[in-house]
Amino acid sequence: MPATTSAPSPQLSVDALVDATPDSRDRVVDLLRAVSIAVVVLWHWTFSITQWRHGALRMPNPIADVPGLWTATWVLQVMPLFFLVGGYANQAGWDGVVRAGGGARAFWAKRFGRLVRPVAVYVGCWTVVDLAWQASGGRSVVDWGMVVFVPLWFLGVYVGVVALVPLTARLHVRHRIATLVTLAAGALLADWLRLGADIDAGATAIGLVGSALVWVFCHQLGYLWRDWTTGVTPADVVRRRARALVAGGLAALVLLTQLGPYSSSMVAVRGADVSNMFPTTACIAALVVLQLGLVLTVRPALARWLQRRRVWRTVVAANGVAMTVFCWHMTALVLFLLAYEAVGFTLATEPTAGWWLTRPVWVAGPAVVLAALLAVFARFELPTRPARSNR
Repeated sequence: MPATTSAPSPQLSVDALVDATPDSRDRVVDLLRAVSIAVVVLWHWTFSITQWRHGALRMPNPIADVPGLWTATWVLQVMPLFFLVGGYANQAGWDGVVRAGGGARAFWAKRFGRLVRPVAVYVGCWTVVDLAWQASGGRSVVDWGMVVFVPLWFLGVYVGVVALVPLTARLHVRHRIATLVTLAAGALLADWLRLGADIDAGATAIGLVGSALVWVFCHQLGYLWRDWTTGVTPADVVRRRARALVAGGLAALVLLTQLGPYSSSMVAVRGADVSNMFPTTACIAALVVLQLGLVLTVRPALARWLQRRRVWRTVVAANGVAMTVFCWHMTALVLFLLAYEAVGFTLATEPTAGWWLTRPVWVAGPAVVLAALLAVFARFELPTRPARSNR
């Protein structure tokens, strides 16, 4: 009998993935995932006054210095949107696993497989570089450049939420609205205990619990989105619900930020007593309701646009390297920053007119570095054909 050999698993081309797209796939979900990652990357590159302070890199944003700039965060804070998209996609994945007779282990293996590889490579590379740098007498990256690990906190939260899918998906089937109401009420209670009641003991733990409830809420809302767009819900009903979500989310956001103890900005601001991002507050839950309403409103037009092959091909290509881009974009920024200073330029410490005029440089420069990093590391994320055995 001939020996059993395994053929390699070649990476699928973008065109092969485009051709394999089923008619039932909601392409808007993929578009929003890619847009979310792109907005985060561009925000970090251009809306950060990157500077050295006490021997370490710091990245405050200019929101505190420019009146009214906080309004941009109501549009550009896309982390809730990413979790919303994740809820839609993870419910689809869970349903597929259940139909195939699998359970939690099969789901976790499928969802975490592609996520873990690029993250593990990223952490492994930085560990090797850091140890080598320390061995040569340099300071640890932990001391001077923790900004390169900014993506990891978000990925850690997302992994935790995905791990709960076998539970949250079942809760959604049995108690759709009640689960969402309970999560939102829990987030508000955590905020009240931490901010309104001014409780010192256990404030950190309360903040972490509130944060978890908010991100699970964002993800859980994605289940509802999928129900409304893949079931038998009439289009006019979806439109009415979209308008209600926009109105309700916007009203809640205005009331919370204008009458409550919350910051008007949806990202951290220098000097602010309260940040809506960490610990994550109920404002982010209100924001994701608004975002879902807007998504449902524009979804029909976006779906038609995404039927164009060139547009869809771009979205497929972007999603194929999304986690690699997300992991390495801060490293690209730091490498460009070091090169920028090496040739004699000086980093600005205030959002002056000159700082604003250089923003295109801080898109193009890190983008070139990131392209080089993608050429090396994208292979660890790109989908492959299943290996075949010759018997």
